[in-house]
Amino acid sequence: MNVMRTGMLLAFMTALFMGVGFLIGGTGGMMIALVFAAGMNLFSYWNSDKMVLRMHNAVEVNEANAPEYYGIVRDLAANANLPMPKVYLIQNAQPNAFATGRNPQNAAVAASTGLLQALTPQEVAAVMAHELAHVEHRDTLTMTITATLAGAISMLGNFAMFFGGNRQNNNPLGFIGIIVAMVVAPFAAMIVQMAISRTREYAADRRGAQICGNPLWLASALNKIARGAKQIVNEDAERNPASAPLFIINPLSGRGADSLFSTHPATENRIAALEAMAQEFRQAQPAPQQGRPVQAPAEEEIQDDRPSPWGRNGGGRKGPWA
Repeated sequence: MNVMRTGMLLAFMTALFMGVGFLIGGTGGMMIALVFAAGMNLFSYWNSDKMVLRMHNAVEVNEANAPEYYGIVRDLAANANLPMPKVYLIQNAQPNAFATGRNPQNAAVAASTGLLQALTPQEVAAVMAHELAHVEHRDTLTMTITATLAGAISMLGNFAMFFGGNRQNNNPLGFIGIIVAMVVAPFAAMIVQMAISRTREYAADRRGAQICGNPLWLASALNKIARGAKQIVNEDAERNPASAPLFIINPLSGRGADSLFSTHPATENRIAALEAMAQEFRQAQPAPQQGRPVQAPAEEEIQDDRPSPWGRNGGGRKGPWA
């Protein structure tokens, strides 16, 4: 299903490329756009993950320089029976995270320094479990490729006025075609965002809660991340809005109008779904069991001093990146 959905999305993006090319330069422009789109599709499949990581200045970390953060991801990957992804750190004050990669064998997860500073180890584990759920569901291929292609379409639209000013082009609609091409480009990112189903976030929330063992950890993390995203502007995301669907919370929400183009469900609805899931856990697990916790505690217990399999306890920690 994901393979078919990805193919349909790439076909749509190719058609959009060709349409903008036709409006800019007629038949010749359309053929140039077709060649460009074919090359971009192929390039995106193999390299879009690296491009997205570069957009956000992500730096790869390992067990030597980020033992707790790396250890959390390693343990979660083992818990989910997934290959160990590459682990990246983003120097950004806004708390957020994303996953990328064309398949589980070539996946990467990234968290911002703001997220690691604002969240407890349990909440960090819940967030990274959500991202691993996207990897497991193979959502990362679709989201990463569409982010790359949307950015390219926007750039093509920005060139419309420059190329359209040449009277020797074959633009069949003249200045109207140029205006249409320029209007299409700003909506390209929105089209991509709408193409990515919001149900993926709910599915990743649910699977992430199963991987980390506690729905309320993720609920608490989403609440903190959503507040932080509204208060702190992510300049890298603002410059590359097509990458917004990759993040666990819309990174563009620091500026009011961006919420109109959000690909994410309302945070309140996601939290409500996780709280309902926690109630399911309580009903399904009436008696304590050995091993990692599966019964969700009360919300006020999330940041207590109980032992946790996900790094240091909440009190007095320096942060899971240290």
